[in-house]
Amino acid sequence: MLAFITTLRHPQNSADYGRVESLLQGTLASVTRQTCDDYVVIIVGNRRPAFPLPERAQFVEVDFGPPSDVKGPQTGRASVIWDKGTKTAVGLIAARAYEPNYVMAFDADDFVHREIAEFAHSRRGRLGWVVTRGWVYSRARNAYALRRRFFRICGTSFIVPFDAYEVPADLTVSATQQDIAGAFGERLENLLEHGYAFDWWREHGRHLEPLPFAGAVYQVDTGENHSGNALVGPALPYASHLFRDFGIHPSMDRVSTLWASLGAPAFKPDPAFKIRLPARAGAKRRISYLENYSPPTDPAVPSP
Repeated sequence: MLAFITTLRHPQNSADYGRVESLLQGTLASVTRQTCDDYVVIIVGNRRPAFPLPERAQFVEVDFGPPSDVKGPQTGRASVIWDKGTKTAVGLIAARAYEPNYVMAFDADDFVHREIAEFAHSRRGRLGWVVTRGWVYSRARNAYALRRRFFRICGTSFIVPFDAYEVPADLTVSATQQDIAGAFGERLENLLEHGYAFDWWREHGRHLEPLPFAGAVYQVDTGENHSGNALVGPALPYASHLFRDFGIHPSMDRVSTLWASLGAPAFKPDPAFKIRLPARAGAKRRISYLENYSPPTDPAVPSP
């Protein structure tokens, strides 16, 4: 069995929580189009979605406090890692009851290829896979583009055996974030929030195989992305395989799509663009965002 796991941000840390739920609904419609029924979907969040969940989806509610005092989606890496990492851990704990062979964490606004569950089901015993090729899609432009080394930009990228996560047997879904962080240690930051996952697995002897097809779609331009990323420059206009493989419906007519993909809007500069200078020789390749982070509130400790 394959356990798909996703998390929802705290309602305080969103621009429009109704929009967050709408994006999740589209994502679940994609994930649950699997050609093989040997899967379960686990969603972890602070508030149960207002819409009916698909048949194979389970919601796990947590009472974690907001990870940042910022009212909006772009709260900084540390708070995102803390919130998403601890909630993914709860998803792993909940998945344990299903005895899954593999786990695939996915972002709650992305799309997943319909053959992922069947692929994993027919290859039990392998060390796992990584999405090296995937698509970036903008509903605002109804356009998309191929990205290689997809796992470097999107968390919907890893299919790994459940046992590899070494979920502590004494943790339950009611564990506090502090208990989870203590039990998972550095794995919280390196695995449960995707930034360093590929390097972590490789350095710890797990050489993931490239998934032999474009397995996921990273959706940008939603207004709720933590990163604020956008699809900039000329792009491919919407094509039918996006619906066939991922369940993505077109967002505009053909003429408007061509204009947004290849016309003047495609050359609009990205206001968030920053020049990234190469790292200095000898600089650290990996840093810890949680090293000096403290949540703004700690529900496990009563106020004086």
